[in-house]
Amino acid sequence: MKILAIETSCDDTCIAVAQCQGSNFELLSNIVSSQIEVHKEFGGVYPSLARREHQKNLTTVLEQALKKAKLLKKEKSKSFRIQEILSREEILSKLLDSFLKNYKKPDIDLIAVTKGPGLDPCLWTGVNFAKALSFAWNLPIIGINHIEAHILASFLEKTGSNNKLSIINQSKIFPAISLIVSGGHTQIILMKKFGNYEIVGETRDDAAGEAFDKIARILGLGYPGGPAIQKEAEKICRNIEMSKYRVKLPRPMLYTKDYDFSFSGLKTAVLYDAKKRKKQTQSYISAMAKEAQQAIIDILIKKTIKAAKDYKVKTIILGGGVSANKELQKQFKEKIKKENLDFEFQIPKIKFCGDNAAMIAITAYLKKNLKPVKINTLAAEPNIRL
Repeated sequence: MKILAIETSCDDTCIAVAQCQGSNFELLSNIVSSQIEVHKEFGGVYPSLARREHQKNLTTVLEQALKKAKLLKKEKSKSFRIQEILSREEILSKLLDSFLKNYKKPDIDLIAVTKGPGLDPCLWTGVNFAKALSFAWNLPIIGINHIEAHILASFLEKTGSNNKLSIINQSKIFPAISLIVSGGHTQIILMKKFGNYEIVGETRDDAAGEAFDKIARILGLGYPGGPAIQKEAEKICRNIEMSKYRVKLPRPMLYTKDYDFSFSGLKTAVLYDAKKRKKQTQSYISAMAKEAQQAIIDILIKKTIKAAKDYKVKTIILGGGVSANKELQKQFKEKIKKENLDFEFQIPKIKFCGDNAAMIAITAYLKKNLKPVKINTLAAEPNIRL
């Protein structure tokens, strides 16, 4: 079975092609088109601009993904009357119509697309694109939960240089606690088996990634905030004089008995501290970046470890864009080792931490019992929960 996977929940246009046989899952292509440069000046994602960029990029990314998977073959064809499905995506409609007229239907068995959660305009663009392809190529289609896909991204285990992947042994990992941490979500999820999830903790205001973005903006470090703050914090380790500069931030909800988070107050603390300074020196910016990053890491690790102990799980799974943070990964491993905790620790490879379509494909594969839906019933669900 070959799966064409599509992901447009936020500002990355992503398409992957996977081939599945037995317990093997082979990634034939995984293309990501980033919009970072488009949204930099706003310090965050501007939904209407993201939607426009998806419209411009989707057909090109599809062509690249099929070409890399060696499934792209030229052949003149008739028009497929996709205009009604893409009536709200005029740019995309024209581009896709031209593509369909010039290329043969690829050897694909299933289309999987992110239906939510995410930004409404972005989700609808991807969903309608998938529906148009499903109609034109007469292929079954399924909708995938973006958060579930981030969890299952860690089940991609590279076994060779040819992008061939195998599914990790399930019996060794359940039950598991998954920390999904990104620009839009910070959740602790109890996972009893594939498809069986319970959200046991989540942020009450800002997500951790959102806090990184806002703090980076206060410090003038640019967008996206997470990588910018990580880079700035690393300067402290390399500069002895700079490391003597001390700032201290609170750790909101660190000692509460639940597994919830709150990062809004942390952002406010940085803002008030920055306003007190007559001038933000390089030493101050680096020290504050390091302290802000450490505050977020302290909270994420303590809450996740607490949940893992309380629910007596076998595995801790890290996922989402912020999971790519080197210091977060390092300190998680150190904490587990220092306390001699009997947990396996799973992190997606860096290229699977952020939004990508490979995670949509693996989710479709692992949920083999998920029945395809009729085109007219598939809809974007921006606030869908596990």
